[in-house]
Amino acid sequence: MSKTVVVALGGNAILKPKQKGTIEEQMANVLDASRNIVKLVKAGYKVVVAHGNGPQVGNILLQNAAARDQVPAMPLYVCGAESQGQIGFMIQQNIKNELARQGVEKEVATVLTQVIVDKNDPAFKNPTKPVGAFYTEEEAKAGIANGENWVEDSGRGWRKVVASPKPTEVVELDEVKDLIKAGRIVITIGGGGIPVTEDKGILTGVEAVIDKDLASSLLAKELGADYLVIATDVSHVAINFGKPNQENLKTIDMKTAQKYLDEGQFGAGSMGPKVEAIMSFVDHGGEGIITSLDFLTDSVTGDAGTKIVK
Repeated sequence: MSKTVVVALGGNAILKPKQKGTIEEQMANVLDASRNIVKLVKAGYKVVVAHGNGPQVGNILLQNAAARDQVPAMPLYVCGAESQGQIGFMIQQNIKNELARQGVEKEVATVLTQVIVDKNDPAFKNPTKPVGAFYTEEEAKAGIANGENWVEDSGRGWRKVVASPKPTEVVELDEVKDLIKAGRIVITIGGGGIPVTEDKGILTGVEAVIDKDLASSLLAKELGADYLVIATDVSHVAINFGKPNQENLKTIDMKTAQKYLDEGQFGAGSMGPKVEAIMSFVDHGGEGIITSLDFLTDSVTGDAGTKIVK
């Protein structure tokens, strides 16, 4: 039986720094990512694609703000759903086109994916994740009066902040499993999933952002995937990053990974959460990899990238 790989695409796979975010730019970036994903498919693996949505959902929020006097603004979780459709379309079309160029007959499907979070998660009492545009203090005070949380951001203006709770369950898990069994390439858990709470089977969208790598780790565990690959903009995880004695890590065990985390070797806002997400997956029996898209297939079939093992 072929093995299952969950590939979590980082933001640079869709929109690179300093780009405007035109559809032409994003489609070109996604085409590069798709070519690497198709290599993995041609190597015989079942592939599930997860992805971030930060820049895209930020732009949707900006559009909401600019047009709020003409059309009703949508809540954050609806904007997240919109971005899942937008990015899912780009990835789905590019993978399908690349498969056609390579002469591979295989179907691709995007699943609009909800992810359950605990309404009592401590994150809801301490929202820290900035979303959307910068606003004036007066606009922020109006938001605060409506029960929202706002912070002043380094003298650049005020931004709304929301909770980033831990994902607990993928709602459409069975649908994803069915598509994998049917031989489809599945795009799911976009932007960490649409955050919802659950009460006696009733789902309700909530203002929150779920970490894409934690959600990908949860998905990979629930699928029983063989590999979780977090694709980022560097080929390896490193210690002493950016220093003359920087050392790229190839294969490390969980104990060593935890040691480096405790030492602060991996940035809390960058590599740290990725390593933690991989470790959570590996703890449940899979093999975790962090690398760049260019080394995606070689990291699964060979010794490229950084592997974390038990």
